[in-house]
Amino acid sequence: MSSTDAANATWLTREAHDRLSKELEELVANRPVMAKEINDRREEGDLRENGGYQAAREEQGKQEARIAQLQALLREAKVGEPPVSDGVAGPGMIVTVRFDGDDEDERFLIGSREEAETAGVEVYSAASPLGKALTGAREGDTVEYETPTGRTMKVTLVSAKPFTG
Repeated sequence: MSSTDAANATWLTREAHDRLSKELEELVANRPVMAKEINDRREEGDLRENGGYQAAREEQGKQEARIAQLQALLREAKVGEPPVSDGVAGPGMIVTVRFDGDDEDERFLIGSREEAETAGVEVYSAASPLGKALTGAREGDTVEYETPTGRTMKVTLVSAKPFTG
């Protein structure tokens, strides 16, 4: 794996991977139940005025979207510990930063939102503007990024340590 691939990879702890795999299994196992629910609602009559049918179809759509999201995430995810680069920000690293003009440091994980449940700390995606700006930065570096509102922000990397779960 090249360093570019490693920087763009979605790293998951074993716990997060197992939790997401279990969720996927449960959603797939629930497909026949959902299909029966839709069929039962369809038999209630006029589909245009059948709120139960519409709700069941909407729920099925949500479940299928989550199944597709989980399948893609689990197919591409790297499980275990990310490459250790103490002092360099990137996916799988707990970073401490100071925003220009702030007196307080902020600490968060650069990783997948799916890690938020097990991380115990705020998580920023490596694909977010802040995550992209910090990836590859070394302790002491100041980087700039543009917020979704178009504002340019400066942030200094105070520290970067591997996330240990």
